[in-house]
Amino acid sequence: MYSYDTVSEAVNGLKKRGFTIDFNIEAEKLVCRKTPVALAPDEFEITEVYRFEGNSDPADEAVVYAIESKHGQKGILVNAYGPDANAMDGELIRKLKIKHD
Repeated sequence: MYSYDTVSEAVNGLKKRGFTIDFNIEAEKLVCRKTPVALAPDEFEITEVYRFEGNSDPADEAVVYAIESKHGQKGILVNAYGPDANAMDGELIRKLKIKHD
């Protein structure tokens, strides 16, 4: 596994390794707003997780997920945790929580 000191290093490193889709959370799916890619929890695996803690600012707390779909698509999800965490429901939050805890 790789090691990164910052969120931007993790994102850049993953992009160099082919994780080029930028995912966002929308309801129960991961979606890319630039392409028609939308993945339900059973359509992807989390292959790498990097957690960053804000030393002086809790708003800097984030988790970077490397995502691979069952169809070979590779992308990145950056999600805040703590006070700035996105509201998620059901299966998607369980999948993300299990992988990074």
